[in-house]
Formats: sequence, structure tokens, C-alpha cells
Amino acid sequence: MNPLAGQLNDSIKAGNEHVYDMLSSLGKAIYFPKEGILSQSAEATAHAKKYNATIGIATENGLPMHLGVIQDKLSAYSPKDLYGYAPPAGKPELRSVWREKMLRENPSLEGKSFSNPVVTNALTHGLSIVADLFAEQGDAVIYPDKNWENYELTFGIRRLTETVNYPLFTEDMNFNSEGLLDALLSQKDRGKAIVLLNFPNNPTGYTPGIKEGEAIVAAILRAAEEGINVVVVSDDAYFGLFFEDSLKESLFGKLANLHPRVLAVKIDGATKEEFVWGFRVGFITYASENKELLAALEQKTLGIIRATISSGAHPSQTFVLDALKAPEFAAQKEEKFQIMKGRANKVKALLDSGKYGDDVWTYYPFNSGYFMCLKLLTVPAEALRLHLIHHYGLGTIALGETDLRIAFSCIEEEQLEDLFDLVYAGIRDLEKA
Repeated sequence: MNPLAGQLNDSIKAGNEHVYDMLSSLGKAIYFPKEGILSQSAEATAHAKKYNATIGIATENGLPMHLGVIQDKLSAYSPKDLYGYAPPAGKPELRSVWREKMLRENPSLEGKSFSNPVVTNALTHGLSIVADLFAEQGDAVIYPDKNWENYELTFGIRRLTETVNYPLFTEDMNFNSEGLLDALLSQKDRGKAIVLLNFPNNPTGYTPGIKEGEAIVAAILRAAEEGINVVVVSDDAYFGLFFEDSLKESLFGKLANLHPRVLAVKIDGATKEEFVWGFRVGFITYASENKELLAALEQKTLGIIRATISSGAHPSQTFVLDALKAPEFAAQKEEKFQIMKGRANKVKALLDSGKYGDDVWTYYPFNSGYFMCLKLLTVPAEALRLHLIHHYGLGTIALGETDLRIAFSCIEEEQLEDLFDLVYAGIRDLEKA
């Protein structure tokens, strides 16, 4: 093992031996080089005042070399904020501003010890970092039966973990905290579990209420008290889009420093929060009361980034940072929030109006995010999906035998009634066939 990896492991062990035990073999072996091209370039940048012949970019007149056909379209930004490599951890100011935003929007983080967010290539990359650092072959990765299918690729296929699902909802359509607890306790013999919490949930658009959130935290705590090391990941992709009476902050704040056997990780980003999907700017943040442990986890995270993408895109980070600092940012974001809330409320009003009866579908609770899910009662979801595409020009997502996901996020409010009329017509077509 590289001595640098050994030093990082020693820091993690000293800070919390349970967190060391959570690391995968790759997580234990990975490190960020202190010597080599990056460190020598950094030293040269600080001290080589005459010539710096270390940087792997081209320069001209003291700035990164660039083409006019690109810079002409980006002239509001300095070439130094666009073309050079961003640091592997991301632009320092962006990391600081995002941390401030996290504290502002998550009051339960006040007084908690957590790392400076590290920039990722959006949320999928953050999840893959978690998988690389903590998921070993055969480890249980626990998440509900209503989930984002990429979890299986990121953890199950890439890292050969075992998926443990539990029903998202109870019979009375509350979050199934007992199911989560049962799934956790089933790993008592192994002594380790990775839990993925995604609220607002994709595909249902559901965020638990305050009491449900407390039950989730209690389940994680109970598992830790039973001797299970739990890596609990808050996948906050749709954070902030809370339209009704639900949790209004990430559970990361309540999970941070909950128990020595619990490592809380937050994956979030500008991708959906700030409506910049193609910018691919996300963040990964760890919670621990031990500063040396946090520093070691950051170094291991940078090792994964260095070994995979090297660093995130610089222009995207500049654009996001500039937006977060803009005086108009809050007002413009609120305007888009109200549009999304209006669409969600319109869908709920349509479904509750009685227009479609109660014999063709029910719907899963939704109060947040981009999506809602119908539970079809009379026709298969995949057959309906195909029928809607080919006969009505309407695209939806079929999930399993009964569930049809509809993204109201990309449909104008005045078009939603027509959309559900078409879904209803499609069901009646298939019933007659």
C-alpha cells in the first residue's frame, strides 16, 4: 500500500475506527498524490515568478490560450475563469459559497461538524465516489422499491453490491420507516450497510413529513446501536422543491454526527436546484466530529476524482458561482419554484377532481420534486406507455407492472389537463382491445 494511503487510513482510524471499517478495499488503497505533477505545479505557481514551465496548458500574454470564436460568446468572463484546469476539489470560492448555502437552507446543520463540499461532475459522479470509497462486493445497498434505476448500475453493477429493497410506502401511504429498519437489521451479521435516501423521491415526487423524518433517523440510530456500521447517503438531487407540508431541509443535518457507527454523506448540486442540468456541477460532503478524519476523506475523494475525471469543468463552476453571488439569484429562483409548484398543484387538483373516476388509477403521494406516479388498476404500464407514444404522441415512463411516471416539470401548467385526458383515453383504448 502506498504510504500516503496508509497515513490517511491511520488518520481515519484514529478519528473513528468504525469509519475505517466502512471503507472498501479501493477506499483504503486510494490517496491523492502529494508528490508528482500536481504538487510540483502548485509549488511552481507559488514560487516560480520568472517562468512556470510546469502547467499542462498553453498560455499567451499571461492568460490561458483561447480561440476567439469561443471567447467572443463568453466575453462576460475572464479567460482565467474558463480555460485553465479547475482544482480537483473544485473552485475554492464555489465550495465556500455552497457550504454557506447549505447552512442557510439546513438549520439543523448549525453547530455540526462537516467537511467543505468537494465539487463533483454532478450527482451521479458523487454517488459513484461513494460507491468506490465504501462499497465492497457483497455489501448491502438499501433503498426503497420506488427508486432511480441508476443506483443499480452505480452500486450493483460497478461495485458488485447486493441490492436490498423495502416498500417505500406503508398501507396508509406514509414513509415505511419500519421497512427501512428491517432492511438494516437484516445486515446485522455482516455489520455494515449503505443506505440511500432520495428526497424528493424519484420517481414518486414524495418527501416525508417531519415525524416521518424523525422515524428515519431513529431507524438509522437503532441499526448503529445494534452494531451495524451505516454509510447513509442523502441524495438531494431535487433539494428545495418542497411544495407542501413536508421536510424542508435535508436529513443530512439530523444524521450528521448521529452516532460513531453512522457516516452521513450529502450528495447535492446545482444540476436541478438551479436548473442547469447540462452544467454537471455537484458536490459531496461528509459529516464527522473529527477534523482529521474529514481531511482524510477529502483526500481520498480527491484521489478518486484524480483517477477518473481529474477535475470538473471549469466554465460550469464559474457560471454557477457567478449565479449564486448575483443579487437577482434568489428572486429568479423563487419565480421558477412557483412555476413548478403551480404545475404540481394543478396535477393534484386534476387527479382529485373526480373527472377520471376512481376505477382506472390511483396515485402515490407526491408533494415535491419533478415527478408523480400513477398506479394503474386495469392495464399494464408498459402496454400503456407504448400505446401513448404511438397513438397519442405522449411520452411517459413505465416502472414495473403498474406504475407510470409523469414528469410535470417539463409540461406547461395549461397543458397538464390535456396530458391526463390522453392518458385516460389510452387506458380506455386498451381496456376495449
